[in-house]
Amino acid sequence: MFKNQVKTAVLLASLMGILLLIGQYFGGPQGLTFALIFGLGINFVMFWWSDKIVLKMYRAKEADRHHHKKLYDMIQDICQRAHLPMPKVFIVPGNHPNAFATGRSPQKAVVAFTEGILHLLNDHELKGVAAHELSHVKNRDTLISTIAAGIAGVISYAAMMARWGAMFGGFGRDSDSGSNIIELLALAILAPVMAMIIQMAISRSREFIADETGARMLKDGSGLASALLKLEKGISHAPLKPQGQTEATAHLFIENPFRGVGMFKIFSTHPATKERVKRLHSLKF
Repeated sequence: MFKNQVKTAVLLASLMGILLLIGQYFGGPQGLTFALIFGLGINFVMFWWSDKIVLKMYRAKEADRHHHKKLYDMIQDICQRAHLPMPKVFIVPGNHPNAFATGRSPQKAVVAFTEGILHLLNDHELKGVAAHELSHVKNRDTLISTIAAGIAGVISYAAMMARWGAMFGGFGRDSDSGSNIIELLALAILAPVMAMIIQMAISRSREFIADETGARMLKDGSGLASALLKLEKGISHAPLKPQGQTEATAHLFIENPFRGVGMFKIFSTHPATKERVKRLHSLKF
């Protein structure tokens, strides 16, 4: 787990480094300062309102305590073990099997389950999934993911501006030189790709950590391991159809909801299920 925590810190620093380099390139010290302030501003907005946006995006509704009493009891038991406040519990309509956590802090946390996952998994497996999602809350992964997504978004925006600059003669240093056009094109092409790769690597690291943390909460990784295998199969039969901004939220889910869409491993938001299951089975309690 410590190795993945260090990896996350290094990757976040790399993302911020790319953003500051872009700011330095376009405006020198002033551009660097502007990039830093802009990046912090984007993250502030996402941190405070991203949970409301994603719940509305997936038409999630707060779960009825009477109808979903078993789910509430399950989550309450895990929260007591992990010394966490009870989160709000939401249900996402549809047969797609998945779950996610959101919220800016453990006190404002939300865990959401699709109708599909409630029908697919048995109680033992569902408890493993719930522990995984509460681990994201405990480890502040919602904050980390929001920061990574915010910085990557600013980098992509800067790259788009660089493409316009290259088309209309360039800007920044030595804007009259032909070499500046090449630099701009390189920045426009490479920066967003690098940012995406780093953001996806952060997401994969946090999933490994949440898997282990959740298994240690329950002192049992078998439920989550079995759930992951079922979810991978279930998602392949009923993947979410990417619509607009929904692909940007893939990292929130316990399994990639768009598994049905072909992806290169380097751009995947989640580790391979086989590797996750292997690690869970290797844990000692």
